[in-house]
Amino acid sequence: MPHSLAHPPALEGRTLLDELNHRIRNELASVIHLVSFKAIWTDNVDAKEELSNVVDLLYQHIEVHNILTMPDRDALVDAGEQLRKLGLAMCRCKLDRMNIHLVLSVDTLPLESERCWRLVLAVYELVTNAVRHACFDGRDGQIKIKLMCTRSWVNCWVSDNGSGLGRIKPGRGLRIVSELAKGLGGRMSHTFGTTSTTFALDFPLTEREQHANRAVTARRPRTGRRLKAVPTPPSVSAVGQRVNDLAIQSKL
Repeated sequence: MPHSLAHPPALEGRTLLDELNHRIRNELASVIHLVSFKAIWTDNVDAKEELSNVVDLLYQHIEVHNILTMPDRDALVDAGEQLRKLGLAMCRCKLDRMNIHLVLSVDTLPLESERCWRLVLAVYELVTNAVRHACFDGRDGQIKIKLMCTRSWVNCWVSDNGSGLGRIKPGRGLRIVSELAKGLGGRMSHTFGTTSTTFALDFPLTEREQHANRAVTARRPRTGRRLKAVPTPPSVSAVGQRVNDLAIQSKL
């Protein structure tokens, strides 16, 4: 006689995701502990500074990971604010170090939390794809993220000023973005040029989201700002406290 499942597949999948996130945090905490120990005990001033910079970089990657973690509840979340947080974190841990400028222009856009999470995951993947594959040909690198809502549809663009001729064949990352767009009930499209590449995500709002967005339409800001944030390395004396804080969080 077949046994019934103890948990529905969706709940089991969520449990596995939580376990994976928990494991990643623990592994990053272990690496930070090790590097911090070396930073505290080395007598070489230059090595101490470099190791502290590594600790700060790891913390920035943890911040990106936290932003990309699946939300716990089905609340309404401002997708524009989430993209601002993601953009700033990616600047600090990756883009600034590669001299790539990020320009962000977003509307205040309430989305259901899981749908907001899918959108942020897609944008992260598209920005990462641009960082890996864009050829800037000696130009200053620039990536633009634009998010807006037109009536009942959301339009999101991720573009860069690099050559896209080598990215015509879709890879795993773009397939993931395409599936995320389908999960939102929308689609992904792209335009490749000799000096620019643009990916577009379009998807409809749910009734709940339409109601929330109608309430903020009159006061929605339409601003674009460049994120150019240089992280300040933590002092060596602060490293130990930050590691302890992370260790406590990873156990929760």
